[in-house]
Amino acid sequence: MSEYGILVDYEYCTACHACEVACKQEYKRPAGKHAGVKVIEEVHQFPGGGMDVVNYPLFTKGCNMCRPRTKKGLMPSCVQHCMAACLEFGRLEELAKKMGQKKRISLWRP
Repeated sequence: MSEYGILVDYEYCTACHACEVACKQEYKRPAGKHAGVKVIEEVHQFPGGGMDVVNYPLFTKGCNMCRPRTKKGLMPSCVQHCMAACLEFGRLEELAKKMGQKKRISLWRP
């Protein structure tokens, strides 16, 4: 599993928390307890009143990329339920090729 990762495109994350909810449900976590992913919202204020909001799906060391699901050929729960399609699961070398094409992107692996 170490050759796989999750590509996160922060530019398109809408902070819907679907990835967070899917992860909690997959691992039966109670409300208020996070499993493998947590969405953080960061607001940047600019002089003159402008602002930029960036949403960060942050993966924790509790994430195992849904190993039981991926062994069956399924996507990790967070990736499958991401409504903005800003999470992508795959081989690290394939995901790394896409990193230069985006502005706000990161590659996560356990």
